[in-house]
Amino acid sequence: MPIEPETQARERKDLAEALRGLRRASGLSGERLALRCNMSQTKISRIETGRALPTVLDVERILKALAVPSEVSEELLRLARRANVDYASWRAYARVGLYHKQAELRALEASSRVMRHFLPAVPTGLLHVREYAVETLSPTVASDPARDVARAVQARMDRQAVLDDTSRSFWFLMTEQAVKWQRATVEAMASQCSHMVEVNRKPNVEIGIVPQRVYVSGTPMNIFVVYDDRLVTVELFSGEVVLRDPRDITQHLSLFEHFWSHALTGDDASAFLEEAASDFMRQRN
Repeated sequence: MPIEPETQARERKDLAEALRGLRRASGLSGERLALRCNMSQTKISRIETGRALPTVLDVERILKALAVPSEVSEELLRLARRANVDYASWRAYARVGLYHKQAELRALEASSRVMRHFLPAVPTGLLHVREYAVETLSPTVASDPARDVARAVQARMDRQAVLDDTSRSFWFLMTEQAVKWQRATVEAMASQCSHMVEVNRKPNVEIGIVPQRVYVSGTPMNIFVVYDDRLVTVELFSGEVVLRDPRDITQHLSLFEHFWSHALTGDDASAFLEEAASDFMRQRN
């Protein structure tokens, strides 16, 4: 079920208060606990006052240092896992303007060094040509929220400048369906495929494509992006989930590597995209 913002805020407050209460009950000062956990006293203070959200591993270290009974630890770890999950609906983004989401992504990309995009259904916005971006950002069904498409498209196109920053690495892993699903006119689809060939030539970009003919022992269920080793975003029809639990991050990194091992890469990926572009152009004729 979707996680409501009010529930998220309450659970994070409950977690902070519980950790502060346990530390006080133990008789330890913040400084002593920090030493036992190999954390800074400032970090302990920020966690206990709710100004910083602890990871699940942070909470495990604190509970171990406080020798908290196992039944209490399990409950607080469950709370920490829930607190480390964010959910935002596309309706909420549409209310304030989808271009704000593009700005949020731009900031996230600016703060990351390695980004891995798993794209089983559609290329990501960083790879879009304008015509394709217009189609993907336009409402699909009547229940989709209204949005300022032109402004969101321009914000998406502006984001793509980050691909020229060679201090950052981008890995884009697509299925054959993501490449060939006709989400726009055949002209736009051909242009989209040709554009991805150009992007694949950038020194800091790797594109992989898993062809349908290859046997893969896994099901590509969701679009997700891993930012360094600190968080994962997962796209749903209704919105986006953000995961911060290190175990969730590790799982998604492992999934990415598994699917990547079956992908066409380098010149082979470019050749696949060039052939797809030619196929779309033949459809036009």
